[in-house]
Amino acid sequence: MITVLDCLESTAAKFAANIICSDAKKQITYTDFVKNARAIGSFLCKYEKMRQPVAVFMDNSVEAWEAMMGVVYSGNFYVVIDALMPIERIKNIFTTLRPVAVIVDEKCQKQTAKLGMGQDVYDYEQIVQTSPDADKLQAVREKMIDADPVYALFTSGSTGVPKGTVLTHLSVMKYTTQWYAETFHIDENTVFGSQTPFYFSMSVSTMFSTIYTGAKLVVIPKQLFSFPVKLIEFMNEARINTIYWVPSAMNMIANFKALDEHRLPFLKTVLFAGEAMPTKQLNYWRRHLSADTLYANLFGPTETTDIAAYYIIDRDFRDDEPIPIGHACRNCDVFVLKEDDTLAGADEEGELCVRGSFLASGYYDNPEKTGEVFVQNPLNTHYRDMIYKTGDLVKYNDRGELVYITRKDFQIKHQGYRIELGEIETAVSAVSRVHECACIYDLERKLIIIYCSGQNLTSKDILLGVRDRLPKYMLPNKMFFLENMPHNANGKIDKKMLQKIYENEMQK
Repeated sequence: MITVLDCLESTAAKFAANIICSDAKKQITYTDFVKNARAIGSFLCKYEKMRQPVAVFMDNSVEAWEAMMGVVYSGNFYVVIDALMPIERIKNIFTTLRPVAVIVDEKCQKQTAKLGMGQDVYDYEQIVQTSPDADKLQAVREKMIDADPVYALFTSGSTGVPKGTVLTHLSVMKYTTQWYAETFHIDENTVFGSQTPFYFSMSVSTMFSTIYTGAKLVVIPKQLFSFPVKLIEFMNEARINTIYWVPSAMNMIANFKALDEHRLPFLKTVLFAGEAMPTKQLNYWRRHLSADTLYANLFGPTETTDIAAYYIIDRDFRDDEPIPIGHACRNCDVFVLKEDDTLAGADEEGELCVRGSFLASGYYDNPEKTGEVFVQNPLNTHYRDMIYKTGDLVKYNDRGELVYITRKDFQIKHQGYRIELGEIETAVSAVSRVHECACIYDLERKLIIIYCSGQNLTSKDILLGVRDRLPKYMLPNKMFFLENMPHNANGKIDKKMLQKIYENEMQK
């Protein structure tokens, strides 16, 4: 199989009547999903363009996924736009992207009118009525190759301008079929409980492994992640047996101790990624699900399709021990480089670098940023051998497992010491009654700031809880307690928002 469409059609032939996706309003079979995607693709064929961006401005839904695959059928690549994203940020993305068309649902039509960018805007409900044109679709397929893009995902940039990571059929197929689906035993009996939005790289793993295997993807209503008992009830009604969530979503269930009284008897595979998983909350899940449940910590950036390294939990950890990120995925090479571009030795930290077919093609219309991080392998000067420099600092533990330390830009120098803010967060997260925490640094005042949410916490609780885990120079200088930590659209703790909260506090 050359493209993800070959994969989809092969699976649809085997499992025609099976449900591929359901959301709060509808569900759809593989047969009807392909029919609708081909209809949308036929409509977009009128542009007679290939390998051009088409924006999908829709909420997570069956229809949104159909639209995404319809774009691929037209020979172009999709870019999912967050419906709740500020208009100015969307304008920044569209200025870079210049999409040939935008597909919207009824809810998002008003927002697109505010953009004023001149793109052709089409209502999903209208274009899905197009009669599939087999001849046009076949002509497109004959020109498609595995190096063509499937999608671009826009992530935040260090300059404040979003950057669009472009992924190809080859990268998606190699990642999904040769690692993800096989490693976690995804098959036609798998029922995914989808938590992550379609514009987030974690959704790639669930969507395309579903397409490959004949699994079912259930879009969990976003509002349920504020009501743990209702969330558990929904998961049981849908007989969800596999989840791949950001830790913040798992923490919500653990912090409310929702599994004390309610069970998840169907859940057998628990995967998490996107940020560090607090061990205390993971241990809560492990105590409350069946002993044969598989847990895995997945690690990787959008630029490696989704994941580059993983660790299947195979032993017990103390609440204050970080979970390793483990080893490279099959058919993916990872290694650790020091600042002088030499390999890090045992217990030496360095930057995680990745090579292989999982890698993205680079950033859309941004050669300068692409050239900064997609570079020639400094360990090989004999032929073209591109690597991606992740910006993540890691090291090997005494078991030979990779351990995440922090981002390079989360590293500070305080009182003459180099400090990783992630290490402070790990220590604080293990303190009793702490639900979530995040650390920022006040460079001007030379202060380590910790924000926490939890039950009746005080500064004394935090200091007593970490004094045996952290040296004095790493102890937080200021502590703030919030009822709930702010989260960004991807479900991660929003450190930029915490920075704003802190700055406002300092101005009082």
